[in-house]
Amino acid sequence: MTDQMTTVPTLAAPAGAARRPLTAMLAAALLLASAALAAAPAPWFKWRSKVDGSTSCSQWPLGPGWERAGGPYRDSRCEKPLLAK
Repeated sequence: MTDQMTTVPTLAAPAGAARRPLTAMLAAALLLASAALAAAPAPWFKWRSKVDGSTSCSQWPLGPGWERAGGPYRDSRCEKPLLAK
């Protein structure tokens, strides 16, 4: 009878496998950070009341009783025009 070595499969992970989750998390964090850097604030618009004609400056529509009267602007006073790219 000859002695034969039997190989027992191991459950050891391949080299570098422990770093994969960390690398994936780092890549996701960098992707989110780069998306945040590209974000810009919403533009401001002048709104005119349909009832009495008064004006207001807002980033969002004020309701059904208001219509857009100008814009877009860079500031909350609706004084600095936002240049189109």
